[in-house]
Amino acid sequence: VQLQASGGGLVQAGGSLTLSCAASGRTFSDYSMGWFRQAPGKEREFLAAISWSGGSTYYADSVKGRFTISRDNAKNTVYLQMNSLKPEDTAVYYCAAPPRDDPISSVIFGHGSGIRYWGKGTQVTVSS
Repeated sequence: VQLQASGGGLVQAGGSLTLSCAASGRTFSDYSMGWFRQAPGKEREFLAAISWSGGSTYYADSVKGRFTISRDNAKNTVYLQMNSLKPEDTAVYYCAAPPRDDPISSVIFGHGSGIRYWGKGTQVTVSS
């Protein structure tokens, strides 16, 4: 599966952005999906994961309550709604998928080691 993230940009602190990740292929619904980010000089950070059906979601503590992951399998797209943005949210954001049929835990644990497919990142900059 090929992934393409979009929707990044410049936003003021306290603002909102919604990232989208479009996936190619006809088996999108067979993949758990996730979002990661990487800020300059920092390690890649897991943010959120969603199961094949969308019935299960999981968030890192750093974004819980502010970010929401969702998916539309009919559109082969996963979203990340980001609210109450902070300057420390500034980073390149990546959507990602583990191998087909792997469970959501493959996204959540291992700092991305379970990921097989990475999308090109989209820059999010939050100004203070």
